[in-house]
Amino acid sequence: MYPPPPPAPHRDFISVTLSLGESYDNSKSRRRRSCWRKWKQLSRLQRNVIFFLSAFLILCGFLSYVHMADQWKALSGRSLEDQKIIPEIPELKPAKLLILSARQKAGDNPEDSPKILLQKFGKHVRRGPPRLQIRPPNTVSKDGIQDDAKEQEAALGDAHQEEDMQRTVISWRGAVIEPEQGTELPSRRAEASTKPSLLAAKMQEKTVPPNERQKAVIEAFLHAWKGYRKFAWGHDELKPVSKSFNEWFGLGLTLIDALDTMWILGLKQEFQEARTWVSQKLNFKKNVDVNLFESTIRILGGLLSTYHLSGDSLFLRKAEDFGNRLMPAFTTPSKIPYSDVNIGTGVAHPPQWTSDSTVAEVTSIQLEFRELSRLTGVKKFQEAVEEVTKHIHSLSGKKDGLVPMFINTHSGLFTHPGVFTLGARADSYYEYLLKQWIQGGKKETQLVEDYLAAIEGIKTHLMRHSQPRKLTFMGELAHGRFNAKMDHLVCFLPGTLALGVHHGLPANHMELAQALMETCYQMNHQMETGLSPEIAHFNLYPRADRRDVEVKPADRHNLLRPETVESLFYLYRVTGDHKYQDWGWEILQNFNKYTRIPSGGYSSINNVQDPQRPEPRDKMESFFLGETLKYFYLLFSDDPNLLSLDTYVFNTEAHPLPIWAPT
Repeated sequence: MYPPPPPAPHRDFISVTLSLGESYDNSKSRRRRSCWRKWKQLSRLQRNVIFFLSAFLILCGFLSYVHMADQWKALSGRSLEDQKIIPEIPELKPAKLLILSARQKAGDNPEDSPKILLQKFGKHVRRGPPRLQIRPPNTVSKDGIQDDAKEQEAALGDAHQEEDMQRTVISWRGAVIEPEQGTELPSRRAEASTKPSLLAAKMQEKTVPPNERQKAVIEAFLHAWKGYRKFAWGHDELKPVSKSFNEWFGLGLTLIDALDTMWILGLKQEFQEARTWVSQKLNFKKNVDVNLFESTIRILGGLLSTYHLSGDSLFLRKAEDFGNRLMPAFTTPSKIPYSDVNIGTGVAHPPQWTSDSTVAEVTSIQLEFRELSRLTGVKKFQEAVEEVTKHIHSLSGKKDGLVPMFINTHSGLFTHPGVFTLGARADSYYEYLLKQWIQGGKKETQLVEDYLAAIEGIKTHLMRHSQPRKLTFMGELAHGRFNAKMDHLVCFLPGTLALGVHHGLPANHMELAQALMETCYQMNHQMETGLSPEIAHFNLYPRADRRDVEVKPADRHNLLRPETVESLFYLYRVTGDHKYQDWGWEILQNFNKYTRIPSGGYSSINNVQDPQRPEPRDKMESFFLGETLKYFYLLFSDDPNLLSLDTYVFNTEAHPLPIWAPT
């Protein structure tokens, strides 16, 4: 028999001692027997307590994991793709500073000025990216009544709960409080090296409340938005008469085009609702062909502009995703991009009927792609479009700075030579020469030289004067033959000329701008509805029975285009002459009289010469909200600093992008 085991030592607590002191050469089986022997020495109560504690700890760990997962999901509300970069703001002071700043503006705490708040909390306050943020005017509700301070604070509180607010705190008045150093997004690495603006002083400026004409624009926007929201939400275009929608790309084109307009007009509720759609519904991973030019100026430009105005990085992430999906269009032998690209499959191609692209389309995407590179630090976007610009610059086939309308994507050469116009397929080439030069800080002399040469070519070959009022207009030249035909699209030119003068180009360009602005106004004023036709022909012969502006039956439709209002905005900003505001007010009233649909929305019309039967075409283009109403609002503004021409340059879809600060 074995001698009885020695008595176990007295224990006041449960203890399990493992033989950790054994040498490393003991076998695994011996260690297992030793542990098992120790376990058998415990009483049943001790074993049950250990089992209970182990099970309890496992259960607590599992419940803690589930709770944390639910809490994270509730806070972020974002997809897995969106959760790739989520740096934390290290402390809550920016939010406190923002709310106190809003209260101070509302009059709750007049002693807490922005400067004092900055001293208290020690943060840099900027309007979005460096020196680029604007403050929309005081917000106006649907009945035209100004929102009070409590609603402003409520909007601020809602904004803090949105995704991306963990990264950047946004004020509806444009103040953006940046995270501490080291928390910048990878997609904003290009901004990290720039200097913050002097927003502390700017924040003390009082915003100018909207005047009566601006309130009329807000009312018009809300009426158009009501129709879109009710009958076409999330679709490309509203069909206001049939109360349905039309799809072009299937990407919510009107909604994206209108984002920055809502921000500028101060429509908080509408903007937040649209932002939620962008966050939850906008998906570019779909098998659909998009036109490179149209999708760049409307979608990419709209997202970039909204990012700059709001500081909300959701829009920058969406812009970068979309920009990447457009890049296959540049994979051509000549590097002149194809007109169309499938954003889901990455397959790019020209139109079915030709291998050509239009010159305006391939040369009017530069502002957007260049800005995307600046924000993301990814050079491929800028390099692709600037290679196109340099290639066009080097080509022969121009006529005193004027370019043909088509270019072959395989050879890289102009096609259909000898045809020159400022209308469709060529117009924005000239616009973007000037605007790229402005965007880049006026350093790229090649661009402004090409622009100045083109203006001289326009004067020499395309400019004429009508009869009997001697209106200045721009016709077309086809193989040496002049055609007195002018698209409404050409009415971009007076505004572009005025913008150039504002930035130091020859003063005599303003004389041409004012003369051409008069013509564009008369294209509206001489029509029975007071709205311009799509195309006008001008009388060159002195006959008493003929007017200056004549319209052919196929050309008398109006598409709610913005070009006349756009140029009125520039002319008013540069000259300060209130007649341009009055002309715009007249046009807005005519839009309300002949194109407004009672159930919601505005419609293009077939006949600008028949006020009794204008014949709605049942289509509201996205640019009516993205451009036309935005330019009306800016035209009527009493605040010259609202989207200053020294701070922003507008893309050809009226989306403001920043002028790059000198480095």
